[in-house]
Amino acid sequence: MAGSLPAAPVPINRLAEPLLKKLSASLDRAAPSRGWRDLAQLAGSQGRVKLSSRELEQCSLQVLEPEGSPSWSLLQLMGERGCTVLELTELLQTLEHTEALQCLNPPSIKVVVEPESQAVLSGRMVKLSCWAAGCPLLHYQWFKEEKAIPHGNFPELVLNQVSADDAGFYICRVNSDYSYEFSHWAQLDVCDIQGACHEDVNDFEMSDLEEQSTERQFAIDKVALLMGNMNYYNHPKLKAPLVDVYELTNLLRQLDFKVVSLLDLTEPEMRNAVNEFLLLLDKGVYGLLYYAGHGYENYGNSFMVPIDAPNPYRAANCLCVQNILKLMQEKDTGLNVFLLDMCRKRNEYDNTVLILDALKVTANIVFGYATCQGAEAFEIQQSGLANGIFVKFLKERLLEDKKITVLLDGVAEDMGRCHLTKGKQALEIRSSLSEKRALTDPIQQTVTSVESLARNLQWAKAHELPESMCLQFTCGVQIQLGFAAEFSNVLIVYTRIVKKPPEITVCKAYVTDFPLDLDVDPKEANKGTPEETGSYLLSKDLPKHCLYTRISSLQKLKEDLTFTVCLHYEYAGVDDVVDERKVVNIGKPLIAKLRIHQGYRKKSCFQNSFMPNGPGFAPPPGAVEAGYCPPHHNHQPHSYAGFPQASPAHPGSLQPARCHCSTTPNRLVAWPATWSYPSSSSQSNIPVETTDELESDFSGSLRLSHQQ
Repeated sequence: MAGSLPAAPVPINRLAEPLLKKLSASLDRAAPSRGWRDLAQLAGSQGRVKLSSRELEQCSLQVLEPEGSPSWSLLQLMGERGCTVLELTELLQTLEHTEALQCLNPPSIKVVVEPESQAVLSGRMVKLSCWAAGCPLLHYQWFKEEKAIPHGNFPELVLNQVSADDAGFYICRVNSDYSYEFSHWAQLDVCDIQGACHEDVNDFEMSDLEEQSTERQFAIDKVALLMGNMNYYNHPKLKAPLVDVYELTNLLRQLDFKVVSLLDLTEPEMRNAVNEFLLLLDKGVYGLLYYAGHGYENYGNSFMVPIDAPNPYRAANCLCVQNILKLMQEKDTGLNVFLLDMCRKRNEYDNTVLILDALKVTANIVFGYATCQGAEAFEIQQSGLANGIFVKFLKERLLEDKKITVLLDGVAEDMGRCHLTKGKQALEIRSSLSEKRALTDPIQQTVTSVESLARNLQWAKAHELPESMCLQFTCGVQIQLGFAAEFSNVLIVYTRIVKKPPEITVCKAYVTDFPLDLDVDPKEANKGTPEETGSYLLSKDLPKHCLYTRISSLQKLKEDLTFTVCLHYEYAGVDDVVDERKVVNIGKPLIAKLRIHQGYRKKSCFQNSFMPNGPGFAPPPGAVEAGYCPPHHNHQPHSYAGFPQASPAHPGSLQPARCHCSTTPNRLVAWPATWSYPSSSSQSNIPVETTDELESDFSGSLRLSHQQ
């Protein structure tokens, strides 16, 4: 709810450094009448801050520094003179500087845990909880009625030995430096035991027992590994994992998860990524693994298919989810959540059974399968971008403060109302959870352990971006380089010319000569918009009027990332084009620091025993059942380096329905294809695909495959 207790005014120079840098960059490159000089002039004319001509000249000279910014210097001076963020906002509104105003637009604060009303006996201890997300630094203040509670500055308000005087209404205000939000009111009723009859005392004791049984759970930490495989070498390409992984990453970060998000991994890269994920786990930590891509289920075990899996693939080419679960359990985690966004059909080409050690009997495992056993999963395509059906409904509920199984039940109900997939795809939930554990559970560390420090360092290594830099060329041209992360293994490099001498009439700059490991296509580099590079998700957050290059598969980087910045320019009256080049080394950005290209270091973690399987062979006792989808064979494979082009089994057969390459807007496509086989008497091993189309009131259609 809205409140009448505003947060204190904040001077400009107390803004976070990344926000100040973004704001300064916006002012530095602003059009005439909206730049930093115009801001200084307007502030002086309105009596906010007056700067001398010498101070303005000092700001101007910052352009001569390698990373100097006149706007940065101006904002620092204004902040030192007492100019607040609110006053700066009013000045930018007068200048109609939309981009700079967007920098100041505060992130919304969302209260994810509301305080609950309670009725207790006098003399008991009461705990009221309010937890919020949305900003990196939040401040809490509890109120009883309209009075602030002394020392009530924590997410939890603890009242020891309550009395009748403590009864009343409580509320918590959560604020950052520039916005705030109030929780719901919580009513506290306190019964004086001396004046209560026997029946009343029993009622209050029962109520107190219920409160104890639903006491809030805590996580020591929360970490998530999100993997999305799309660009398969030998199987149909997918689209949904791009958007699904990106959106889930942003939502989980709001819930204070340390998220590693990766696209398009080979088998050794997936295995080593899981190993690095296991290093982040420890006793009491919440671990979440989400996978989107091709998959299948055999004999109760789920298998995730890497992008380099052969055609056909078998268990030895894939990652077994139950094996990962066993390794997570060894870490004594507080909660293990698996969200598997893949098909679960049987792999007819795989007649092996994994001999797995029995899983621990624990009460902390939750599986959310995007579809039921033996069924397919689907995705929606709109204007070139795709959402999986599972994530389409999951993202609407992920921030809800509910037990994870209750939250997934709500997703299942939402999916059940989707007429396009009704009877085709239904969420399946499997759980051994006996406690009220939720993704919104707050993190509570009693002490800073060596394990937590190592975990924070390991996660930080995988998310370290290079510092922006300004390159000074001999001719006097200055070029600014900036960097942004789209995923943990996808980097956006953007460049712009920030200074050009007047005698230079034509000036162009571009980046080139990237390491061969990364396979950056020059035709898709140095584009005028992020979308042209294939980056559809970050465009609104990147600075405008730059050239953009998208660098994916950073996990393959073996050495430091070096590239060349080329400058082409012409002087007035001279026809010759002059070239200058500078080599830039930005180290190992993001996931490249973890060197997962080297393959998994602990092979024993994923080695399995295999044995031939007969039709009646049952999975070993203790194995937790999970998900599956078949390989895709009757399609024209794509050629990749190191993978020769093969001929399809049936040149005239239909394209697999699992393929997500259709560009038809609003098209819902099955994920992945299924196959029909001749009668058992034919003994043929050649699959024949059949495809039906189900009309919908979308402008496209739902393509489904079925077995004959």
